[in-house]
Amino acid sequence: MHNPDLFQAAAASTSDAENDLSRDLSLDAGMDARAISPDEIPDKLYFRIGEVARLAGIKPYVLRFWETEFPSLGPKKSGTGHRLYRRKDVQLVLDIKILLYEKRFTIEGARKHLERQAKLETATSPSAKGSKAAAKRATKAQAGLFDVPGDALDAVRKELANILQLLS
Repeated sequence: MHNPDLFQAAAASTSDAENDLSRDLSLDAGMDARAISPDEIPDKLYFRIGEVARLAGIKPYVLRFWETEFPSLGPKKSGTGHRLYRRKDVQLVLDIKILLYEKRFTIEGARKHLERQAKLETATSPSAKGSKAAAKRATKAQAGLFDVPGDALDAVRKELANILQLLS
């Protein structure tokens, strides 16, 4: 009837094929074994998408996809349209990778986790209360900048008009 050896061989080849497929999908999904720890992020102001991908051990298209899924991940764009990630963006990418690939969160679960974590950090940080006071002080200081007498502004306008006339 059924040959047990044949059945075991078929199961083994299916298992091997599934492992190969799983490995290919994980590589295709942008996983790479060479990710860095947060302490190893170079001390730079901005990183390009290729640098961030290399640091995180993922492919650039994965980063572009994550930008659509995680609102807090929003690199600036240069004048030529290149994505420029800040150090905090690189740290966020590393956190997202850990949540998705190591802790096996779904994208929605990772997004909610990061939002909760951000709310907790702002609510419990000692600078949250101090930042409101600092903002009030800054507002008062800036308000003083606009208390310029009208005579001074008129004098500046006349000088600028004279300069403009000289240049024409």
